Amino acid sequence: MAEDPFDERLKRLEERIAAAKATREGPPAKGHGEYTQGSLAWRMVTELVAGMALGLGIGYAIDWAAGTMPIFLVVFALLGFAAGVKTMMRTAAEVREGRGEAALHRTAATAARNDKRDPSDPDEE
Repeated sequence: MAEDPFDERLKRLEERIAAAKATREGPPAKGHGEYTQGSLAWRMVTELVAGMALGLGIGYAIDWAAGTMPIFLVVFALLGFAAGVKTMMRTAAEVREGRGEAALHRTAATAARNDKRDPSDPDEE
């Protein structure tokens, strides 16, 4: 008995779907679940601005309470700037050393190499 044409068409459709899926599967898109250089740069800018804003707010509040308008505003603005720069430098050190959130910024090749490594084999260190 001849094979049902519906089964034959179904097999061809499944083969076409499998071929289409194989061509669509490529390397994972960059930027998903990783820190990119742009996001790290924005983080540093945000840290600097937050330090400045906090210093300005504290300085303005002290000046308003004490009645000495520009003195503490300037002092705490400079202290806030220094704190922001210090925080930026700490973030840059984390990126350089691969610690903290910066450790998420790994390349796909490094991740693949680590996945292939056999933990029970002492020669692969």
